[in-house]
Amino acid sequence: MGARLEAVTFDVTDAAAAAAFWAALLEREVRTESGGAFLPGDGTQVGLRFVSSDTEQAGRPRLHLHLTSGSLELQQRTVELALRLGGRHIDVGQGPDDTHVVLADPVGNELCVIEPGNNYLAGTGVLGEVTCDGTRAVGLFWRDALGWPLVWDHDEQTAIQSPFGGTKIAWDSWGASPAKPSEGPNRQRFDLVTPDLLSDAERLVSLGATRLADPPDGVALADPDGNEFRVHSD
Repeated sequence: MGARLEAVTFDVTDAAAAAAFWAALLEREVRTESGGAFLPGDGTQVGLRFVSSDTEQAGRPRLHLHLTSGSLELQQRTVELALRLGGRHIDVGQGPDDTHVVLADPVGNELCVIEPGNNYLAGTGVLGEVTCDGTRAVGLFWRDALGWPLVWDHDEQTAIQSPFGGTKIAWDSWGASPAKPSEGPNRQRFDLVTPDLLSDAERLVSLGATRLADPPDGVALADPDGNEFRVHSD
């Protein structure tokens, strides 16, 4: 078994506040870690990790989360719950006819509550998608890195999904090819775990990753679009 995606990780000003918000919204447990908190996923739902950091966001975040809704009532209930938990409405250029709701969590991470009847996210679970800025090439890299099937490949948009279903991870370069390079350190990244750190790090480099550093707890790499990610021993 190769590397698997343990979590999407967010550097935030207040890890406890972010974790409490998302745990209540997704009905998950919080596991306290050194410097942060972890909300485990499962075979179909991606885990989330929040790390306290004073690193400032440079430019627009490279990824955000999509939550699904089974009905208009459930969509509204999710929005109301998010607001009670400290979220807020934000404007990212959505139009008056858009049926999804754009919010930010208490520490500024963007999320969208998607309207019911969205066939693309049907059956994905509450955390329906991790939506990333990125080229088609980086989507294909992550397909091979994680061994997840490509479930969407159209007009420079790609998406992969675990063989068991659940949360999709998608990339869209929004008309720019290649995607605009990251501005400063990534505050959002993927954390992978593997039983064979050395072998998997070499495999990821052979797929197109760049090795950045060897911190004590793993390996820091960048994907073909320059987005940092980390691999740790399982």
